[in-house]
Amino acid sequence: MKKKKEQKNYLDLVPERASALTWTQDDEGIVVLEVENTGVFNRIAQKLFKRPKVTKVHMEKYGSFLWPLIDGERTVMELADLQKAEFGEEVEPLYPRVVKYMQIMESYHFISFRESL
Repeated sequence: MKKKKEQKNYLDLVPERASALTWTQDDEGIVVLEVENTGVFNRIAQKLFKRPKVTKVHMEKYGSFLWPLIDGERTVMELADLQKAEFGEEVEPLYPRVVKYMQIMESYHFISFRESL
């Protein structure tokens, strides 16, 4: 009999920003993440192909709203509820959308998750 893979309930997890990541917010409230390109292959690309040492990732308005709220204390569900209060029906379907955003941020190592207390 095959074991069923246990699925995470992302709504109960607490996201934490990566400590090595720096970010700024422009006048319009858009968050810009600054990702340092390190490692041997990035050094070669910087020398040969004039690649930048720092890549800037510009978020859209919904991500820019959520990013400053990620404090290592609030769960994904609490963050989604805050986004719903700010944008209303504009962000529907709310929970799948916020969970997908968090999964993408985790895949790029911009955030990590821990279990809620």
